[in-house]
Amino acid sequence: MKQDQQFEIFLVATPGLEGPLCAEARACGFKAKTVPGGVEMKGGWPDVWRANLELRGAGKVYARIDSFHVKNLGQLERRAKTVPWRQVLRKAMPFRVEATCKSSKVYHSGAAEERIAQAITEQVDVVPDENADVCIKVRIENNICTVAVDTSGELLHKRGHKQAVAKAPMRETMASLFLRQCGFDGTQTVLDPMCGSGTFVIEAAETASALMPGRARRFAFEKLKGFDDVAWRAMREAHVASKPAVRFYGSDIDAGAIRMSRENAERAGVADITSFQEMDVADITPPEGAAPGIVIINPPYGDRIGNRANLKLLYRTMGDALLKRFSGWRVGLVTNEEQLAQATGLPFSLTAEPVLHGGMRIVLYRTGPLP
Repeated sequence: MKQDQQFEIFLVATPGLEGPLCAEARACGFKAKTVPGGVEMKGGWPDVWRANLELRGAGKVYARIDSFHVKNLGQLERRAKTVPWRQVLRKAMPFRVEATCKSSKVYHSGAAEERIAQAITEQVDVVPDENADVCIKVRIENNICTVAVDTSGELLHKRGHKQAVAKAPMRETMASLFLRQCGFDGTQTVLDPMCGSGTFVIEAAETASALMPGRARRFAFEKLKGFDDVAWRAMREAHVASKPAVRFYGSDIDAGAIRMSRENAERAGVADITSFQEMDVADITPPEGAAPGIVIINPPYGDRIGNRANLKLLYRTMGDALLKRFSGWRVGLVTNEEQLAQATGLPFSLTAEPVLHGGMRIVLYRTGPLP
């Protein structure tokens, strides 16, 4: 495909976060709409590159290169031979095919993968490799076959700087969209009193500094035909970081978590605008001199970490500290049980759509400015 050719681009979203991801894509200038499981938009290859580079909330970016009706494997094989593989795949570049079949007459995903791979090798001098970075994604649903290229490679929450993680880490993509739902736009102070490995704090600091999430990693699209390294380098270098007017704070009772957070912030290039300290949540206070901002917390919750019997006490302690000392601040709390959110005593007035995380449904509970 030529750089100026338009096609459908699909952004993979964490289930339940399609809306916030769509809002982010639109804020970045993409003409996007929500669909089940993600966000759709039209664009060309430079848009694919920019989506991978700039979007903080997308899990993957797929370039859809063809779609057709199919009722059996023979028809799939014949139609697959007409897909413009030569415009997408480089000669001698290994590839793999991943297929899913749902509510269709073609129901065997393994057989579908074999037919697609055979069609590709007949058109392009390439060899299938189950470990290849270049992946062709095939979805056959209601007898419609959609063919796409995974342009991201590794999941996009892997920014390239977070080497140390705490227990039950929250993915950066999810954290960024929760921050967006809390109204964060880069101008508010953010504090996370149970920061773990620092994900919320570092995401907030990067956003405020205009540091692109994809700046420190490689992408699968760099191995596709037609990739322009000069144009890609110019796109990355066009982004200039800025120094925000606010700072970002994390604390945790675990000394190891604070060490991890500081190391991750250093690798991310935001150590100078972040502060981490070892502290019990009962002792938290607003940062000295900071205007009221956002407190965002991903505490232990049921079926994840901690003794269930102690959870309500922990939440009540956390809520008491916030109500006593954080007047004017807004709070975002992630948990999987409404009873735990209620145990804080915080005046939650906004409840976001449930989100799938680690096999559980979690919810972001939000307050207005605390009294």
